[in-house]
Order: sequence, then structure tokens, then C-alpha cells
Amino acid sequence: MEGKLIIFSAPSGSGKTTIVQHLLATNQNLGFSISACTRKKRAVEEENGKDYYFLTPEEFRNKIKENAFAEWEEVYEDAFYGTLKAEIERIWAQGKHVIFDVDVKGGMKLKEAYGDKALSIFVKIPSMEILEQRLRYRNTESEENIQKRLSKARFEMGYQTKFDVILVNEVLQDALVEAQKIVSDFILQ
Repeated sequence: MEGKLIIFSAPSGSGKTTIVQHLLATNQNLGFSISACTRKKRAVEEENGKDYYFLTPEEFRNKIKENAFAEWEEVYEDAFYGTLKAEIERIWAQGKHVIFDVDVKGGMKLKEAYGDKALSIFVKIPSMEILEQRLRYRNTESEENIQKRLSKARFEMGYQTKFDVILVNEVLQDALVEAQKIVSDFILQ
């Protein structure tokens, strides 16, 4: 089997992680790509190799020099995130297709790197007002962080037409059904 890549990208609060988790739970032929990062573990329960591959900035830079990443980005100084090529190969070796939950820039880089083997899906929120409601409903962010996320979301929404598919998540159940159809159709191509 020739492995494929299914890339989900979206502004924070769009529901992309919920959609990806649903697809993983209902499709045995999908494997989740674990990202590499240089941030510290946020919680005791976060595990290296399960939640992220936790690297030091020096280790991350060495892997960049080795061309070990399919995509990577320095979000802030010494704050790197990326997708290891070995992670994609690991999932393909299991006979599965790779599914990603990545930011917009990472999604576009993966699509560029893998071309027709990849399907890029932008999960769109119906409006900025609804996004703001979702972020506030989470009750996990300070007002400053909510405003940062909204500003970043406005920026990211400008890239939606660069994706293969735009999936509007207005009613979650409908979005889950549509996501399943999009992914199944792509895998069967």
C-alpha cells in the first residue's frame, strides 16, 4: 500500500483536534503524526514519543542540519515545532495513512513537500464571533491570550484558499460526517 497524508489545519478553537481524534477513533487505517518541539512538558502526564517528541533547541537544530524534518518552524526564538520524516515513515511502515493536526504554515509546507500524496484540509469556523465564543467557553485562556488567538485566527483565515478542501465546522456532527467522507474518498483514489 502506498501511504498518504491527510493534513488538518485551522485556527485554534475551530474543532480540528476533535475532528482528527474522531477520525483516529473510527478508522484503523490512520496513524497520528506526533510532532517534535522544544517546549517543556506542560504536565506530568505528557510523554515523550506519545504527546510530542521533546527536543532541546540544540537537538532540533541538529535535526534541521540533517534534513530530518518534513516541515518545521521557529515560532519564537528557540521555540521550534516540526514533523520528523521518520515519524511519517514509521506510520507508513505500519501500513497506515498519516493524519496531521498542524498549524496553517505547517500544513502548507507538508502539502508542498508531498504533493498529490497529501490532502490538505482547512477547518473553518463559521464566523469570528463563534470562534471567540468557543475560546471563551473553554475557560482556559486569559483575555490577553484570547485576543492573541483571535488575531492569529484572522491571519490564518487568509490562507484557507491555499488548501485542497475547506471544511466548515458549524455543527460538529455534520463536520465529522463530512470529514469522514472527504478522507475516505481521498484514501480510495
